Amino acid sequence: VIDIGSGKGYLSSFLSMQYNLKVYGIDSSSSNTSGAHERNRKLKKHWRAYQSRGRENLKTQSLEKANDRLVEGEIKCKTINEELSNSANSLQSQDQVIIQELVPSCGFTEVATPETNTETEADLMAQTQSRETKLSEEVLAILNVLPADAVEDFSSSHRNCGELCEEEKVQRKMTSLKTKARKSSESNLYFPLTSCITAETELSDIITDLEDCMMVGLHTCGDLAANTLRIFTAKPEIKAVCSVGCCYHLLSEQFENQEECCDQVWGFPMCQYLKDEGWCCGRNARMSACLALERVAVGQMLPTESLFYRAVLQVIIEEIYGVTKSDRHVGKTFSKSSSFIDYVRRSLKKLELDDSKLPDSCIMDYYEKYKHRMNELEAFNMLKVVLAPCIEVLILLDRLCYLKEQENIAWSGLVKLFDPVKSPRCYAVIALK
Repeated sequence: VIDIGSGKGYLSSFLSMQYNLKVYGIDSSSSNTSGAHERNRKLKKHWRAYQSRGRENLKTQSLEKANDRLVEGEIKCKTINEELSNSANSLQSQDQVIIQELVPSCGFTEVATPETNTETEADLMAQTQSRETKLSEEVLAILNVLPADAVEDFSSSHRNCGELCEEEKVQRKMTSLKTKARKSSESNLYFPLTSCITAETELSDIITDLEDCMMVGLHTCGDLAANTLRIFTAKPEIKAVCSVGCCYHLLSEQFENQEECCDQVWGFPMCQYLKDEGWCCGRNARMSACLALERVAVGQMLPTESLFYRAVLQVIIEEIYGVTKSDRHVGKTFSKSSSFIDYVRRSLKKLELDDSKLPDSCIMDYYEKYKHRMNELEAFNMLKVVLAPCIEVLILLDRLCYLKEQENIAWSGLVKLFDPVKSPRCYAVIALK
């Protein structure tokens, strides 16, 4: 498995440990890669302990079931013996008796007469021994599915049933050796690698033993999701892909600024149909596609105050500094700020704008001027939330249509993998060759 944009290796570690898969986790950040390596090393210790506890619990449960079956078998045998004894005594004192009525659980239907008493008793004892033998076989079948070291001597009467033949002993020993060999190679199942993935990336330059594999990407940002699909279609070694995109606002758009650049590979649109239409979403629409309608629907409302702070800041930097477009970002300044004044000053420093010419009173004047319009801003953002799924599905269908246009794809589709309240980006683009 090749995990594109693996980050700190959460998905890669789980796939390698849970399913014993060979996983290459590729991320462009060296700090993420080194962090993933260290995290994986620590996780193995806890994972082995977790698996060990799970195996012990399974053994305990299996032994308890086996004990219950043995006790149940002993009770049944005792009951049958008592019934047979009563039947024999009754046969000696009566002229005729129907055995089925005396021992209904055995299913006998013949009628016994005084002339056949001796033969009938012998038959009944044979049936009882057959029942006990069958019960012992059932218990042995239970014990045989347990690991070799989970079988205990319950009593001397059942010891012979649990003995293994030489062939079974050899088979279990081989299984044990294979398990130990697998554990010893676990440390090589996950390989964190540092590399920036683009549509032109040659995976064979990064992974020397590239062979039949599949690509996965969990919440890959911007163009990385689109490039994952392009690499999948171009490389015959990659047999399947499962990609969950994220951060639509970071997508590059071919027709956003009406720029004609034939050499560049764009994140949107991908399919030929939207390219022929010259389709463009724009950054504001793509930002809206990142919103979480399902979360708002269950009461997790939008951060109205932080959105209001950002909106007023936009007015300030346009009117005071004359800046309408910038490559810099404010980021998560709101959570670190103690007031609106603090927020503005922190933001201006991030944008590399001189805040010394902007007094506190001027900042508060802007705040008071627009404070009464906060409800309008909230209504506007709620409208964006309602429209968000329409924009997201357009981007996802563009990727799906791109796969449908390829000749080497056997099947492709959109699959809802997650609860959208827990993970708003819940749809995976999946394809098989």
